[in-house]
Amino acid sequence: MDLLPPAFCDWFSARGWSVRPHQAALLDAARNRRSTLLIAPTGAGKTLAGFLPSLVALSGMGDRPRRGAGLHTLYVSPLKALAVDIARNLTAPIAEMCLPVTCETRTGDTPVAKRQRQRTRPPDMLLTTPEQIALMLSHPDAGFLFADLDTVILDELHALAPSKRGDLLALDLARLSAIAPASMRIGLSATVARPSELRAYLMSQSEPDHTTELAGIVEVAGGAKPRISILELDEPVPWAGHSARYAISEIYRAIKDHKLSLVFVNTRMQAELVFQELWRANDDALPIALHHGSLDATQRRKVEAAMADGRLKAVVCTSTLDLGIDWGDVDLVVNVGAPKGASRLIQRVGRANHRLDEPSEALLVPANRFEVLECRAALEAAEAGAQDAVLSRTGALDVLAQHVFGRACHGAFHPDDLYREVRSAQAYATLARRDFDRVVDFVSTGGYALRTYERFARLKPAEGGQLRLAHPRLAQQYRLNCGTIVEAPMIKVRLVGGRRLKAGKAGEAKALMGGRVLGEVEEYFVDQLAPGDTFVFAGEVLRFMGLAETEAFVSRASDRDPMIPSYEGGKFPLSTHLAARVRAMLADRAAWGALPAPVAEWLRLQAEHSIVPSPDEVLMETFPRSGRHFLAVYPFEGRLAHQTLGMLLTRRLERAGAAPLGFVATDYALALWGLNDLSDMIASGRLDLAQLFDEDMLGDDLDAWLAESNLMKRTFRNAAVIAGLIERRHPGRVKSGRQVTMSTDLVYDVLRKHDSGHILLQAAWADAATGLLDIARLGQFLSRLKGRIRHVALPHVSPLAVPVMLEIGVESVAGQATEGLLRAAAAELAAEATGETCVEDQDVPETALAMRTARKPRGKDRTDARPQTRAARRR
Repeated sequence: MDLLPPAFCDWFSARGWSVRPHQAALLDAARNRRSTLLIAPTGAGKTLAGFLPSLVALSGMGDRPRRGAGLHTLYVSPLKALAVDIARNLTAPIAEMCLPVTCETRTGDTPVAKRQRQRTRPPDMLLTTPEQIALMLSHPDAGFLFADLDTVILDELHALAPSKRGDLLALDLARLSAIAPASMRIGLSATVARPSELRAYLMSQSEPDHTTELAGIVEVAGGAKPRISILELDEPVPWAGHSARYAISEIYRAIKDHKLSLVFVNTRMQAELVFQELWRANDDALPIALHHGSLDATQRRKVEAAMADGRLKAVVCTSTLDLGIDWGDVDLVVNVGAPKGASRLIQRVGRANHRLDEPSEALLVPANRFEVLECRAALEAAEAGAQDAVLSRTGALDVLAQHVFGRACHGAFHPDDLYREVRSAQAYATLARRDFDRVVDFVSTGGYALRTYERFARLKPAEGGQLRLAHPRLAQQYRLNCGTIVEAPMIKVRLVGGRRLKAGKAGEAKALMGGRVLGEVEEYFVDQLAPGDTFVFAGEVLRFMGLAETEAFVSRASDRDPMIPSYEGGKFPLSTHLAARVRAMLADRAAWGALPAPVAEWLRLQAEHSIVPSPDEVLMETFPRSGRHFLAVYPFEGRLAHQTLGMLLTRRLERAGAAPLGFVATDYALALWGLNDLSDMIASGRLDLAQLFDEDMLGDDLDAWLAESNLMKRTFRNAAVIAGLIERRHPGRVKSGRQVTMSTDLVYDVLRKHDSGHILLQAAWADAATGLLDIARLGQFLSRLKGRIRHVALPHVSPLAVPVMLEIGVESVAGQATEGLLRAAAAELAAEATGETCVEDQDVPETALAMRTARKPRGKDRTDARPQTRAARRR
């Protein structure tokens, strides 16, 4: 307590607390002006430790001398909800100790007038996000705003570092260091495998000299081990699907038995579905809420406030509540579906009993049989303390282009000075001068192929070799489009009366404008709707009435089978660490005893009717079914890598004469089908699997596919938006998705034809390697399988292939009728795989799969596995 003023000592003592060693270590580091990274498990008091130095310093300053606006501490959060929660939690100690400290938040939800005031009269401590820092730095008065900056607190740094938002943050920090070189940084992070990767964010990466001091690292060990269980029921786990509808009654029972539960799902689509199913089961009228990023900010804040006040029993949520949220009454975390990563699971589990000395309790609910294996692997990884988050990355060039544009909005700059500043940022420490100059040239002129178009010229020369904005209006363009999160074009959902809106009736649309905004859905989903259609959103069943400009008008409705909006981005990829554990578990028969009986029996039947590969082998099965010939492959490399592999294999199989018709991919497997007998082609030597899966497919085949791929155009579209080449928003209006797509597709075609070395094509390719196409991981898989292919020719589908076969033709799993068809199809395939007779075949022989494609297509997560056919590729 020697490091604390009396008021702080009294406050700690009144709560029966004492300063923990890591909190004292940060106080000591701050006193010595040494930037420090704190690594600690959930509940260790990381946030309080991060703010203590600033609170202590501000409490003793009185009327401190100021060189600028007076902003002392800048807190950076990856989530708006986390910034709001931290501000709420800081209010109590500030008030109780009567500290002369002001604290405010600044996010995209903050009113414009308040944000303008914060630039000239900021609080002592400002809690914000990387995007808001970039916006503040773009104003000419940024030097005045940040002149007194003393401390920057980077919370949940492990969540920001491996993304483009981390690149933006690194560039923000480099700019802040140039304005306030004496400022200190404090990093806060959950446990990670390599803390040194995060420490680099706390110090300049410029050439070190004798005065350079490494940032310190404080690690907190211990903490109660979490209690994690996997839901097991007498009812068999479904073969496929992601709804987890079979387990809703058990999830509801767990909610009833606990004080406050967080029910995590991996997508916004799943959140709406699970919330609706829980509401149908809610015979006790429990207060259950919904929270995800597409809901209106007002609605999200109401849910957060209700949680803080203890007025809720459960919240169904996505990653919007993943990080740092500290509601001590949460005593259970339910994860519906597989967590996709050990680090993500540990992070989510830590939301329960958010205290260092109390074990967190969590329930994993696998939605299908492969997810049972993944959940078991994740549980074992969590018990072993394994960390699989990837933290290090090379800074993206489209983010750098945005930063250069923002720097020009602040004022004129010399490229030499900016290059040195950018090189001091962690993600850009190895940036070559040639690449930097190409980025600056792109921002200035658009690049070689676009320099003749005045609209792409954003910078022009100034005296002394400097560059400045070509026109003042460009600053507003930057501020309207700043950020690295490229959402699909969104439509506001406005709740009004029960009257339908007639197309073209502008006056009628204005009359309806008084309704409440519920949130936003993607434009492509609204394009599917006809007046009278129903869909689920914001926890309600809504009837679509009509569309006017960028708003969809809806009324409340009742329907047992509404559509469910889907969203781009969608699911998390399966981590390489968990994939390796799943492969090892699959090969270890002794481990099957810990699995639910139906899953263990499934694996036993696979060993009986085909083979179970060893961890370093890749199983490939060929078999006929319904007049088609199938190739099933089990890489366990994640859906994105499998989709890219499927596209490339289809091209190769076509050249080989296999007459491929399509493919489908999941996180675990890939199935392709065609007209010709693949087993016979392999046996006769006309098809060599080793050559089919050779790494050279990532050469000419990949280039040829990318030339015509919509996925690559989508990747380029994101890079073009981030780099500022194409604007999503203009003053008073927002471009539609079609307008953005048409603009970027046209530019993409021009660049591929006339400027193939353009910096944005390079940026898009780098994104494709780890993003939508996951080419880097696919390359690792192709290298791994050399000499390790195990091929089995079968007379029928294998037990292991049943789940991926069930994905063929699936448009939706919404509604009990479709669920019944899925069960019937599963029973049919399982019976075929094991040579048994299926009673349900008498009712639905060969029809279940066909009927599922005959239904009206429903809204669907576009990252779900879906069949890819020749016709689809042509489109």
